[in-house]
Amino acid sequence: MKTTSENKNYKAVDIGPLAELAKHEFIHPKFKTRDKGRIFIGELLQTTGAEISFRKLPAGTVISFLHKHIKHEEIYVFLKGSGQFQVDDDTFQIREGSIVKVSVDGSRALSSNSNEPLVYMVIQSHQNTLAAYNVSDGYRVEGNVKL
Repeated sequence: MKTTSENKNYKAVDIGPLAELAKHEFIHPKFKTRDKGRIFIGELLQTTGAEISFRKLPAGTVISFLHKHIKHEEIYVFLKGSGQFQVDDDTFQIREGSIVKVSVDGSRALSSNSNEPLVYMVIQSHQNTLAAYNVSDGYRVEGNVKL
């Protein structure tokens, strides 16, 4: 992972190809467990309203515990592979292109049940803080586009 460009209003990073996610390893700060194929980038990006992570879950792997969050809802964006997702007592299929939002009160787990790894991104944000949907928070500004 490296910073590719930044100034006071942005930061751009490169985590490398998604096919190489397995090279990354996350060590859980509380349980000290090693989680290969997982990377968190909120701290690297210096985000102030969201955490973002990427994960490559090997084929046939089941996340064998349920979990919740105290303040963060999670949005799962599935980029490759397929599997199953559980929220509370509901279980449903997920695949490339599936997107799932889970509230803080939802107990969640997932599995990769295809012949290829399940690759996904998770965006955590503080629940009930969104001020507007779609483009209603944006506005045009004067300036020269230099692309």
